Amino acid sequence: MATVSDLKSQVLFEDTEDRHLEKIAKKLQEISFRKNSYVFQEKEDTRGIYLIHSGKIEISKTTPDGWKQTLAVLGPGHFCGELSILEKRKHEANAVTLEDTTLFLLAKDEFERIENEDTVLANVILKKLAFVLSKNLRRMNEKFLNALVNY
Repeated sequence: MATVSDLKSQVLFEDTEDRHLEKIAKKLQEISFRKNSYVFQEKEDTRGIYLIHSGKIEISKTTPDGWKQTLAVLGPGHFCGELSILEKRKHEANAVTLEDTTLFLLAKDEFERIENEDTVLANVILKKLAFVLSKNLRRMNEKFLNALVNY
């Protein structure tokens, strides 16, 4: 089971008040995966937001011609699966463990329950998601622009 201390080491919850973390910790499931296991696959229904407690996950997309394109490698403290939750759609990428990995899952139904029953906590989570997503987008834009300039 996740503790408040575990959650403080997560990017998504690092600045969150303890009272909110205590609520969230009770809603999380701990899941372990062996190396080279799928956490989720393209076109699967989402189960929730995965918080990486230990290990590493590769996020990749299969191109139309069948090649695997790595999008990100995430380690402890990071999260994945949030886009499918926010957009209410199936996963558009694969998540595979690169080593034995332990995750905390904030299940889709628990996330939706928070949205409906605790708007203050939902706002905290959604603001942090927006911040992290915008930071990632800026970093990707910089990489893209640098690649164009150096081409």
